[in-house]
Amino acid sequence: MISTELAIFLILICCFLGLTWAIINAVFLARIKLLGGAAISESYNKFHDEEYHPDHRVHLLLEVASYIEKGANAFLFAEYKYIGMFVVVLAFVIFFAVEEHLGYLWTTVSFLLGCVTSILSGYIGMKVAVFSNYRCAYRATTSMSSAFSVAYRAGTVMGFALTSIGLLVLTLLIVFYTNYYVVDYSDYTSMFECVAGYGLGGSTIALFGRVGGGIFTKAADVGADLVGKVEQDFAEDSPNNPATIADNVGDNVGDIAGMGADLFGSFAESTSAALVVAGNSPTFYYQPTGFYYPLLISAFGIIVCIVTTTFATGKKTESFKAVSDTLKGQLIISTILMTPALWYAGYLTLPDRLYGLGDVDREPIDAFYCGLTGLWSGLVIGYITEYYTSHSYKPVQEVAAACETGAATNIIYGLALGNWSTIIPVFMLSITAYVSHTLLGMFGVALAALGMLSTLAVGLAIDAYGPVSDNAGGIAEMCELGEEVRSRTDALDAAGNTTAAIGKGFAIGSAALVALSLYGAFITRAARFTNIHPVNSVNINVPLIFSGLLVGAMAPYAFSALCMKSVGKAALEMVKDIRLQLEENPGIRTGQTKPNYERCIVIATKTSLNEMFAPGIIVIGLPLVAGILFGNTCVAGILPGIIISGVSMAVASANSGGAWDNAKKYIESGNFTVDGQVR
Repeated sequence: MISTELAIFLILICCFLGLTWAIINAVFLARIKLLGGAAISESYNKFHDEEYHPDHRVHLLLEVASYIEKGANAFLFAEYKYIGMFVVVLAFVIFFAVEEHLGYLWTTVSFLLGCVTSILSGYIGMKVAVFSNYRCAYRATTSMSSAFSVAYRAGTVMGFALTSIGLLVLTLLIVFYTNYYVVDYSDYTSMFECVAGYGLGGSTIALFGRVGGGIFTKAADVGADLVGKVEQDFAEDSPNNPATIADNVGDNVGDIAGMGADLFGSFAESTSAALVVAGNSPTFYYQPTGFYYPLLISAFGIIVCIVTTTFATGKKTESFKAVSDTLKGQLIISTILMTPALWYAGYLTLPDRLYGLGDVDREPIDAFYCGLTGLWSGLVIGYITEYYTSHSYKPVQEVAAACETGAATNIIYGLALGNWSTIIPVFMLSITAYVSHTLLGMFGVALAALGMLSTLAVGLAIDAYGPVSDNAGGIAEMCELGEEVRSRTDALDAAGNTTAAIGKGFAIGSAALVALSLYGAFITRAARFTNIHPVNSVNINVPLIFSGLLVGAMAPYAFSALCMKSVGKAALEMVKDIRLQLEENPGIRTGQTKPNYERCIVIATKTSLNEMFAPGIIVIGLPLVAGILFGNTCVAGILPGIIISGVSMAVASANSGGAWDNAKKYIESGNFTVDGQVR
């Protein structure tokens, strides 16, 4: 067992190496030159200066890229402004209602740091994406391998920057609090409850970032397809479609910035949950090096992911199958390499005996088993997600075949696929929760979540790869780079749709385990307080518990309904504007007049920002109101109801969406045949 100082040093070194690897990949992207002799660093956003762009395609690439970047920046700055006001209000609530003593700032500072780090994570991801998407499109003119390398390196920059910064900030926060907060051993318990504000801050930004960005991207997608493709018979991402730029902006603010904040929130919450539970165990009071075990798991994960990514960019990936196999290989390689790293982290930091965490005393090997179940469950969930969302397999091909008889059967098959795809992920999560809880109680469950997220850098890399390649396809179409280039980007995009679904699977699975561990911490604390409805045990025969379960199970449906209705409102406004533009300027249809792309971006931005707070208020307000009106017992029923209902609904929705998207790609690529004829 090493000293606390050495554990901290190892974590900081891993963070430094992760940031260095992100910078190396960013430099590689920045050195890509476009045809015409001008380096990107010299000509970026100078598309009005023809001297820099003797090649017309370069001019168009930079012009389209500039539109996308401006739109993404405008949305994120507006979104963060609105979220910032909410964060300030919530910080005041924490200051007056949560702090142990009036005037203390421990939890408030942790919360604000979590918010800032989450915002930074999303912003870095968005900047990397808009910096790389047109480079990916340009490289697609030479080969699919070159384009894949650009897209994956862009994801690598985001993945390693997010995990390294998030872990670095949390480590420094714990070191600072340990030196200035802890006076006696018993202070660790309350200190880590203050540190948990870091996870709350990350989750708060993730909630609104995911909802706001999701409303934007889906509204733009629906508007562009309904009018552009269905009514006007425009090609996918046609420059004549006024909503095309908004659609591409949506990929960056929703699937990049939103997902980045989402997975950062899962990482911050899982680490905070492990620390909160560990803070209640005397095992760690007298051997505080053990507190850094959860952090060292993530630190070693960064090193493992650095090694893993070196296997991706040097390979020849000139087909959809080669790309898919490479991305799947990233998952399996990182999981295999992470297995001994989990054991070694425990060997370095955990004492010989773990007590106060479960029914019996345990050993460090039991902590390893907890992390191991989460790690390999994540891999299984990833592969199952790939099976149900890739058009290489039967489920998506069946959805594509259902289109022969119209949209109704396609919708039925897609919904059935999503519902059926929940079986194995839910079983894996159930087994993981049972094994880890049996071994180390709620601390084991939190370790399982950390194990699932230990390869987060690779998970983010393959997740961010998808929107970058999708944007590259849109840019290639708008710049008329040719059918061959578009076929390459479509193949990359099809693999990206699957990786996006895999990323959602990791986020859902880890969130379920984190929620369970935090629920255990809530029950432990709630039992200490006496009111008219004290929580002595969680028994569904108690009326308030059962009633809370019903209300909690309803909450994800209400949340989803508000989100979908908001998408419908924004899409309706966008459809009206697109039709109006085409009526007022018939030259848009023929390409003689440039559409007003900004109007569609403004519509999507305004509507998504106005609509994102109602779903968020349900999530934050429901447990709060229930606790105030009916006490802790009611909340003890609501929370598991939300978890149980939300996990299955999230998996089904994510996989249905991914399957529909790839069924469309499968048909458009000419792979769908009936009696030997392409349909």
